[in-house]
Amino acid sequence: MEPVSSGTNRSGILNRQQTGAGYEQQARRLLEKAGLIFVAANVRFRAGEIDLIMRDGATWVFVEVRYRRNDLFGGAAASVTRSKQRKLLKAAALWLNGRQSSLECASCRFDVVAVTGVRINWLPNAFTAE
Repeated sequence: MEPVSSGTNRSGILNRQQTGAGYEQQARRLLEKAGLIFVAANVRFRAGEIDLIMRDGATWVFVEVRYRRNDLFGGAAASVTRSKQRKLLKAAALWLNGRQSSLECASCRFDVVAVTGVRINWLPNAFTAE
């Protein structure tokens, strides 16, 4: 009788998570060099996850970090679909609500740090709440 795999070998997932964490660190350093202040990372809600939360003066900056090995299917920036944007908006609204604020009242923006291959591209105000 052959042994049945228990499915516990998840090394591919861990490597992907570690890779993502590395690019999030790179993005954080880039934004801090530009003068933004780090607030939080990997903030999770049922509605979605926010990779980085930063401050740019009085503005809350919610950052999505995306990595793609190449641009054969549009690159990292193109992977932030409207569906993903809605999830980020919901998560940001929940986060602000926890601070007695809202998307309507707080000064905030949504940035994307897109890493395609070795190119890193910061897209401030990549999309809006409207």
